Amino acid sequence: MAHSIGLSIRNGTKIYPGTVALNAVDFDLRMGAVNVLVGENGAGKSTMMKVISGVEQLTTGQILIDGEPVVLKTTEAARRYGIGIVFQELNLFPNLTVAENIFIAREKTRGRIDIDKTEQRAQTRALMERLEQDIDPDDMVGDLRVGQQQIVEIAKSLAHDAKILILDEPTSALSSAEVEILFRVISDLKANGVGIVYISHRLEELIKIGDYVTVLRDGVITGARSMNGVDVDWIVHNMIGGNGKDFAKEIEHPFGDEVFRAEHVSLGSQAGGLLVDDVSLSLNSGEILGVYGLMGAGRSEFLECVMGRHPHAKGQFFVDGVPLKRSGVASRIEHGLALIPEDRKHDGLVEILSIRENITLSSLKQFTRGIFMSLSKERDAVADFVKRMTIKVASSEHAVSSLSGGNQQKVVISKALMTRPKVLLMDEPSRGIDIGAKAEVFRVMRQLAYEGLAIIFVTSDLDEVMSLSDRILVMSNGRVTGEFSRETATNRALVAASGVGHTTAPRHKEPA
Repeated sequence: MAHSIGLSIRNGTKIYPGTVALNAVDFDLRMGAVNVLVGENGAGKSTMMKVISGVEQLTTGQILIDGEPVVLKTTEAARRYGIGIVFQELNLFPNLTVAENIFIAREKTRGRIDIDKTEQRAQTRALMERLEQDIDPDDMVGDLRVGQQQIVEIAKSLAHDAKILILDEPTSALSSAEVEILFRVISDLKANGVGIVYISHRLEELIKIGDYVTVLRDGVITGARSMNGVDVDWIVHNMIGGNGKDFAKEIEHPFGDEVFRAEHVSLGSQAGGLLVDDVSLSLNSGEILGVYGLMGAGRSEFLECVMGRHPHAKGQFFVDGVPLKRSGVASRIEHGLALIPEDRKHDGLVEILSIRENITLSSLKQFTRGIFMSLSKERDAVADFVKRMTIKVASSEHAVSSLSGGNQQKVVISKALMTRPKVLLMDEPSRGIDIGAKAEVFRVMRQLAYEGLAIIFVTSDLDEVMSLSDRILVMSNGRVTGEFSRETATNRALVAASGVGHTTAPRHKEPA
């Protein structure tokens, strides 16, 4: 089936201070089809989509819609051409309801006098039914989990009947069931002639859903074709010039003594149940403990308990055999614990601060003598982490918000490591990170473990938990439902312990 070209970029170049984000790209968006866009973090994907949606403008080059040159100076100008976008970093108001978020700035009114909240609620219910979600229009968005917020963001674009819909990592926080629902919605949109741009780092997912594929590397298009005959190796080769899904080379080493222990940890929910239900575990220095489970399994909540974010939680924690008597994040950091949160934008970064300031935010005491702070010592330490973590940055003085998602995640990891922890807690550290960045991060994890750092690693990716973990725990409904050594762990055994009846489900996400 031939798909007409609805939008094109010709010789598109976008230059930021110190960075050429797009370099003379030619891109065609076909209608009634899924146009997959793939590349490493910092390759230029998000920049290209911001240009199409009116958030940014090209430095040189032009955009054509239906063959005619257009200028998209604002998001409102893009909307007039029927262009909608669902950003990877959620763009919602937590203090407003679901219905209010969906119709923000385009409210339904009665005679242009007042807002018709009844109609907005009705349309929101219809959208939630279409997305097969039991989310009330009057729920506050700030009370929803990340996965539910992602659904609201998608519903917001669907509400405005976009002709071109850009989905930037739309499944990053969705459960397997929600992913399947989204795919059905996308199929329906295609049938109605909507042109969809789909960005994701899950390569198998792209092959499953895509009709056309465009690969970006360092702001240049390195491959563009129909998805027919495309496999993972073709995509990876064009992305990074290499092959395979090599997350971590094994560094064999003996473990040290026990460095961390949790005993009978429980956390109640507002509904009266238990988010974490009598969880106990121990960890030796140099060991990577993988924790696998489905959405709502309680993994993220357990890590939050470890970090002292829930003072009413029950149970005990020990570091080097010493009980942790005080709650609070600062106290836990002092005792050698560090957390890399799942939601880097909300919990991991201060976006108005520079890259340098974010990396050293939790470890300023290292650079302070009395009332004086050594900026030169701080800059040297940051430069070392930028090199060690291969953070793509022109200057560490630039705002952290200027970085791509994957490089922002590396900043969060660097901030945690800067505190010199004994135990590193990692909650879905690969969320929004491409295959090349994953390999870099996971090699660092192995090296850190070799150097004696103990790591608890929460992931919902079977390949990751199988290839990285020295030992694996499975959680379901707040409880530990299985424990496996490297020798006894299999995909089937892990999925069965997590409560799923089959092993073909896509990657599961547990929003924090």
